[in-house]
This record gives sequence, C-alpha cells and structure tokens, in this order.
Amino acid sequence: MPHDSVRHVRWDDLPREKVTDSLSRKLVTGERMMLAQVFLDEGCIVPKHSHENEQLTYILSGALRFWIGEDESEVIDVRAGEVLHIPSHVPHKALALEDTLDVDVFSPPRADWLDGTDSYFHDDG
Repeated sequence: MPHDSVRHVRWDDLPREKVTDSLSRKLVTGERMMLAQVFLDEGCIVPKHSHENEQLTYILSGALRFWIGEDESEVIDVRAGEVLHIPSHVPHKALALEDTLDVDVFSPPRADWLDGTDSYFHDDG
C-alpha cells in the first residue's frame, strides 16, 4: 500500500522556470529539503549572495567557477562529476565556464525560490 506522502517525479515532466536569459531551473521540494536542476549558459553569472540554506552543488555537465567569502578570496572550479558543499550563510558567487547542468540540494528548501523573492539574480553586484 503506497504512502500518501511518497512522490515519484520525472524531470522531463516538470516545467523549466526561466529565471534570467541565461539561467533556468526545475524544482522538486520536500518538507525539509529541495532538489533543483539548474541550467546555466556559458558566461552566466550568479551574483554574490548567501542564504540560511545549506547547499550541495553537483555538476552533471559543464563547469562552474565559484568565488567564496565576503571578499571572494577563495576561487574553486567545480567540474562534471564534482560536488561543492556550501555551509549556511557563506557568501558565494558563480560563473558558468561553459554550458552547465548542475543539481543543487538545499536544506531547508529555498523559500525565496518558491515565492519569487530571489532578486539577487537581477542585482548588478
């Protein structure tokens, strides 16, 4: 007998949300975690931001360059088959070095992604 709370999701069945001209995503959200497919065109910049959510970024294809910290002093290139763990409240910025597909896991779920208040995507800094 299946549990009411169990969901089976096919990525191909989910709508692709366009966030910017060079970034789109698909989301699967549970009670205490979120899984996101993030599609970034080469040259796409995710402006510096931080959040309470712990984050795992797993690169499926392509590569992202991350700048870590308020002063962006730590630079890490993350390529296909690699994972970056970003603890809560750590400032970070990213650049797609090529067309990239990553899977992000957030705990707890990103409320700003769900309610549309993720305005840092549209900031100039």
